[in-house]
Amino acid sequence: MFHVPRGLEHMDTAAGQILYPLHRCKTLHLVRHAQGFHNVEGEKNFEAYKSYDLFDASLTPLGWKQVENLRGHVKASGLSKTIELVIVSPLLRTMQTAVGVFGGEACTDETSVPPLMNAGVGDSDRPAISSLNAPPFLAVELCREHLGVHPCDKRRSITDYRNMFPAIDFSLVENDEDILWKPDIREKNEEVAARGLKFLEWLWTRKEKEIAVVTHSGFLFHSLSAFGNDCHPTVKSEICTHFANCELRSMVVVDKGMIGSDESSTNYSGKIPYGLDLPSDVADENHTGNGN
Repeated sequence: MFHVPRGLEHMDTAAGQILYPLHRCKTLHLVRHAQGFHNVEGEKNFEAYKSYDLFDASLTPLGWKQVENLRGHVKASGLSKTIELVIVSPLLRTMQTAVGVFGGEACTDETSVPPLMNAGVGDSDRPAISSLNAPPFLAVELCREHLGVHPCDKRRSITDYRNMFPAIDFSLVENDEDILWKPDIREKNEEVAARGLKFLEWLWTRKEKEIAVVTHSGFLFHSLSAFGNDCHPTVKSEICTHFANCELRSMVVVDKGMIGSDESSTNYSGKIPYGLDLPSDVADENHTGNGN
């Protein structure tokens, strides 16, 4: 007779858990960009967000220190060896953060591959960052910050960005100039949330199973707030509270609707070679069902 371990006699051990096939899941490492100049000025005076002096704001020196610390954590935790793709919002602060955290080392004159970032981008004192031994980087406009009104959230031309970040793939950005940002219309929270859900659905068109996404506070907060309502409050908080600058949270997204997950690469069908394999519990059920 099987004995239930002490302490579990009256517990529903399936409560609060979910079991799902691995090949219908992806691991996402979500990152908010490091401190930008707009964060500093906006905290002093909210109206500063409307200033064109903060157009496509770059990282502060403190922001670069935050990048260095997160890079150290990514390496120490082993994430740098498992991430297959880095998706980044095509704005200066997010791309600086992405290449600084997940890119290669500082470039040397001996390498012939294009760098992820050229030296001095964003009026910084940063050296060029190599693309050697780094995952692919892909710019995606779906994960941009709130669109409109705030010049810090308006991007430059893709032509300019390609000169700054030669090894980032901008092929999915349809227009060279930013036609999404409007000077007099600010994207509503619910519109950002809908765009975030569309982004998560788009991720299922990608074959990669472990992906880093470097994006923005508002985008993350409104996109993730739709999740975790059936969870413990602590879990809900872990999902969707506002991200700090350069914070990383690792999550699993599940394809419940069969949107686009692939066949399993690890499942094995068994019974090779073929042989009789009737389980005893099925035999018992069949025996009982026949009235024996």
